Amino acid sequence: MNSKVSELVIEDVQNRADTRNIPINKVGIKDIRHPVRVRDRSGGEQHTIANFNMYVNLPHNFKGTHMSRFVEILHHHEHEITVKSFKEMLSEMTDRLEAGSGHIEMNFPYFISKKAPVSGVESLMDYDVSFVGEIHDGKPETIVKVVVPVTSLCPCSKKISERGAHNQRSHVTVTARIAEFVWIEELIDIVEQEASCELYGLLKRPDEKNVTERAYDNPKFVEDMVRDVAARLNSDDRVSYYVVESENFESIHNHSAYALIEKDKSKED
Repeated sequence: MNSKVSELVIEDVQNRADTRNIPINKVGIKDIRHPVRVRDRSGGEQHTIANFNMYVNLPHNFKGTHMSRFVEILHHHEHEITVKSFKEMLSEMTDRLEAGSGHIEMNFPYFISKKAPVSGVESLMDYDVSFVGEIHDGKPETIVKVVVPVTSLCPCSKKISERGAHNQRSHVTVTARIAEFVWIEELIDIVEQEASCELYGLLKRPDEKNVTERAYDNPKFVEDMVRDVAARLNSDDRVSYYVVESENFESIHNHSAYALIEKDKSKED
């Protein structure tokens, strides 16, 4: 081996001191896609692609952080992601990057196999899911966010119309800070059970009749939707904080109807 090559020392520029005396709140990598495996309630795991944002704080006296370490941490945890392992990934990130705080966002499509209500034909429904984690002084917090598409039928339209009622697809978003383990499917179940009707990937004619009549028998305003979901979350001690949003993509207006409820249960008397 060439002695000059073996003696070569590559300077770590990130470790240089910085004299501007300005700390950085978040520095890291953004919008990186990576394969992951996510545990599901059936006891199996889903292979999916997640989009990650990963940041740490940077004290005022450091010039930069070590960007490659973020990717190394992702690679180490790709075999299985749960709420528990997500917290472990937060701790590992701040330890390896010698940071006092850290932030990870992970967004991915999540699929659930559903049977149509009459024919029983099976199909997949996809849901938009995010894990958001924060860690400060070694204390991690995890937030789970799910966007659930459902059907909503207008109570006013049903009341005043001689024939039919207008309905639309709605997106109900639940953002929940988890104190104890909760399956993604459990949050989705809460929303679908409180909607006028849930959605399915595939329906036969008898199924279509069923879901149409089910929605008609269960009309809900956007306000009803968020209140009913919030009531369920209020009674679940595993959820310490939540935001419930509903956006109804109106079928007779050129705008959406929207409602939001936010509650931090940890601040209750």
